[in-house]
Amino acid sequence: MFESRQRTIIFVFALVAFVMLLRLFYMQVIDDSYKEAAANISLQRIIEYPYRGIVYDRKGKICVYNVPVYDVMVLPKEVKKGMDTTRFCSLFGITKEEFSETITAARTYSKVKPSPFIKQLSHTEFAKVQDQLIDFPGFFISPRTVRGYDHSSMGIVLGYIGEISAGRLEKYKKEGNNYYRSGDYLGISGLENYYEEQLRGKRGVKFMMVDVNGIQKGHYKDGIFDTAAVRGDNLYSTIDLELQKFGEELMKNKKGSIICMEPKTGEILAMISSPTYDPNLLRGRDFSKNYLALQKDPLKPLFNRALMAPYPPGSIFKTLQALTAMQEGVIDSNMVWPCVQDVVHCHPHPGPCNLRQSIQWSCNPYYLQVFRRIINQHKSGNTFLDTRIGYDRWREYMSSFGIGQKLGIDMPSEKKGILRTIAYYDRIYGEKHWKYSNVYSLSIGQGELGLSPLHMANMACVLANRGHYYTPHFIKKIGEKGTTPAQFKVRHQTKVAAKHFESIITGMQWAVQGGTVWSQARMKTVTICGKTGTAQNPHGKDHSIFICFAPKDNPTIAVATVVENSGFGGFVAAPIATLMVEKYLNDTIQRKNLYEHMLSRDYIHKDTTSNGKRGEAGKNH
Repeated sequence: MFESRQRTIIFVFALVAFVMLLRLFYMQVIDDSYKEAAANISLQRIIEYPYRGIVYDRKGKICVYNVPVYDVMVLPKEVKKGMDTTRFCSLFGITKEEFSETITAARTYSKVKPSPFIKQLSHTEFAKVQDQLIDFPGFFISPRTVRGYDHSSMGIVLGYIGEISAGRLEKYKKEGNNYYRSGDYLGISGLENYYEEQLRGKRGVKFMMVDVNGIQKGHYKDGIFDTAAVRGDNLYSTIDLELQKFGEELMKNKKGSIICMEPKTGEILAMISSPTYDPNLLRGRDFSKNYLALQKDPLKPLFNRALMAPYPPGSIFKTLQALTAMQEGVIDSNMVWPCVQDVVHCHPHPGPCNLRQSIQWSCNPYYLQVFRRIINQHKSGNTFLDTRIGYDRWREYMSSFGIGQKLGIDMPSEKKGILRTIAYYDRIYGEKHWKYSNVYSLSIGQGELGLSPLHMANMACVLANRGHYYTPHFIKKIGEKGTTPAQFKVRHQTKVAAKHFESIITGMQWAVQGGTVWSQARMKTVTICGKTGTAQNPHGKDHSIFICFAPKDNPTIAVATVVENSGFGGFVAAPIATLMVEKYLNDTIQRKNLYEHMLSRDYIHKDTTSNGKRGEAGKNH
């Protein structure tokens, strides 16, 4: 009985197995419909690019947003032989040579991975081709976004995005950064670069089933392997977009820079590097052509003068010399010296000067004496050794003001400027073979010294704050619930006590109200404290420089302005700076004549300096 049942069970299992094998044989050998169906369905891995974070100004205005574009992608293994390339090229407006080069490059990269074939079709261009793309198996659309602007400002500040280069991709892979792949876009310069990781978001991916004609047949396994793209964080910046536009307007036909900051926080209100460029030029399909044109422009609009150009500061540097000397106890605010021009020239002014008046009238000989007393304090009995001791001590003070070092701004390509070490002078003159007479030009902000406009603006903040500063920065917060990054809240104290600043600030007030600043540049309703500088330039006309802050008490804005090859600081840089102050504090411009006058000045294409002789007489003032 048991054996009979066992045979029956074995027979049933054998019969089922035989039927299944017979069915499998029929499907695979006799009936090829299943084979054809499988061949006609393939799996397509589609990258979903996230929306890049939006950048806002300090008042909530959008500085940069996202615009949808469409990349035509190619999967080389699915491209049919004998496809109608003539029609394809006509449809997309490319030549057969371009088609051949691009498809070859795609096959070289990978036959089974998609590559960009035609990049950044606009919405209108996409609408014209979307219904015809079905006739070209292996080609499909991948939507993504590029940057959009409702203005033509902030090119240098915002920076631009571009396709990752092969060199950078290889570099990232060596560093263990495997996020990017060929065809990806990333921030190349400006805030787009510095905050790339926050702005870029996170890519998503979806797996779609497509037939032989490229028509999607749905998500593979109902999308259980798909991941959604995560949009990037928004940036809330410190920039005042209207002030930025106004500054760029004032600097038209001028080379140089304006930087406006809030002294209490280190927030940058505006940063102008001129000549600049319209950020709209570096987006879309004309990116390469426009970038090449900008790169070849002799005026260097891609060069960020505000962070990278080292200028001799000229007479604005006298403020730091006076503060250092008072802290060292080698002068006091009532010290009076005559304007003896045996070594350096000076422009006509009432004299002799005390400290406040020396700032008001920017007396060069006064600061020869100030610097001499800092450097030679007779601490060793040997002139050469005294100079080394004094110079090293002086350099410590300058470093505490941020001179000769990177300030740590949230922007790539910041330069530290020029502040020479003792070793430098040892190489030039020989160890212990140089003294005050070899470096006295530093006393009036000339010689082996170079400050970027950012350093100058930071100087103005130090003066406004009576001895301290915060790291200059562009970003208030990252994301809706973010806060100001911690490094921008750190207070940097200089080596000079607050009590020494008042006499300097009074001198700066006098300089604007009745000193080296052109009378037309003064404001009646706001007390501005400023210092002019006319820096000698070995390559051409002098640079016009001015730093200021306002109001005198409880200041809310500090400004540094540099206008290359334009002459006296009080006649060019000062008016521009005070117009920026007026715009920020009042939101309107009452001094229309001054505004029109500064707009008309062209220091690039022809000489329009109306104060040439006065500028010559006032060098370093």
